[in-house]
Amino acid sequence: MAKVAGLDPTTFNRSKREAAGGKLRWPSTESISTVLQATGSTLDQFLAAVEGESGARVSLRFIPLIGLAQAGSNGYFDDAGFPAGSGWEEIAFPELGDPHAYALEITGDSMLPAYRDGDRIIVSPQASTRRGDRVVVKTTSGEVMAKQLGRRTMRRIELTSFNPAYAERAFDLSEIAFLHRIIWASQ
Repeated sequence: MAKVAGLDPTTFNRSKREAAGGKLRWPSTESISTVLQATGSTLDQFLAAVEGESGARVSLRFIPLIGLAQAGSNGYFDDAGFPAGSGWEEIAFPELGDPHAYALEITGDSMLPAYRDGDRIIVSPQASTRRGDRVVVKTTSGEVMAKQLGRRTMRRIELTSFNPAYAERAFDLSEIAFLHRIIWASQ
């Protein structure tokens, strides 16, 4: 599939999934999207092919979905930063291994060109973060935003906006309720 999409033929090899130190790594969302478009495959078919189980069903589960604009309202996340309360819809998504994963639907154009109005992002609270990762952040004042993680120290984090029309943001860590990594986006 990778070769058909014009990618390195080894992009999806099992041997390429583990980095030094045993950390798992996966192809980018853009690579997967390119393969799906080039082959006309569904996400289920793609995942089955990558696992080498031609035609096998992928285990799906329902994850909570809410609009990013709503996410800052009270009652949608518990004190640990996990989805809580009512008002969440659900969408089917392949099993991630993170029982607290959730989805947010983008509204407006403040995240162009990375995310468009209507795109859905899948967020994993358990995924580790590092500089350059796309993240969802909730401040202690209730503001929820999707940004790129910039510099991070023991006391502060810096966040870069996807849209150059919006300023970079910096916060003391005491102002952050949670920081979760975006692991997938529909585009």
